[in-house]
Amino acid sequence: MESLNETPAVAIPFDNLPPPEQLPPPEELTPAKPSRWAGIGSAVRELIETLVLTVVIFLLIRFAVQNFRIEGFSMEPNFHDGQFILVNKIEYMLKMPERGDVVVLIPPTSANRDFIKRIIALPGDQVQVTDGKVYINGALLDEPYPLNPGSYSTGVMTIAPEEYYVLGDNRNNSSDSHAWGTVSVKKIVGKVWATYWPPQMIGFVPDYSYASK
Repeated sequence: MESLNETPAVAIPFDNLPPPEQLPPPEELTPAKPSRWAGIGSAVRELIETLVLTVVIFLLIRFAVQNFRIEGFSMEPNFHDGQFILVNKIEYMLKMPERGDVVVLIPPTSANRDFIKRIIALPGDQVQVTDGKVYINGALLDEPYPLNPGSYSTGVMTIAPEEYYVLGDNRNNSSDSHAWGTVSVKKIVGKVWATYWPPQMIGFVPDYSYASK
């Protein structure tokens, strides 16, 4: 019977093991050196992301607020030729215009121009001007803001739904509803919110709460 030669097991004393610092070090991985083109690509990507973010922020601000330069004297003595204003374009997405609001609008007489006027009569109102005095539903409108009164008269007009009657504050020198009728709410660009030039005019446009008497 064939027998197998067995190699006797040899026990190595623990004290005879080499210390860890004498063991061969593991193979070190040398990190790849970044190329110059990779650095340039990263910088270009960051620049593009910054530009895109800037454009998005600009468009969002432009959607909400727009600046205009006043040309003419129809809103004297409250707004002046050459004055710069900021218009809130989202306010009327949340609520309807109110009497006394100063708005920028596109008049029915011209699709390529923007006018600045004050809302005088609301949908459903009856409005009439007699010797420059404004009557709403038969009662004299007490206008609390500075005003250059008009001298003209108009017949009684009932304001249709989603239409508004607007006048300039410089009544005898304003192309407005007394001349061309009402303006649709869809043609109101937004509410005049603030003025930012010239410096002495910087500030928010006041809101007036008043009712006809």
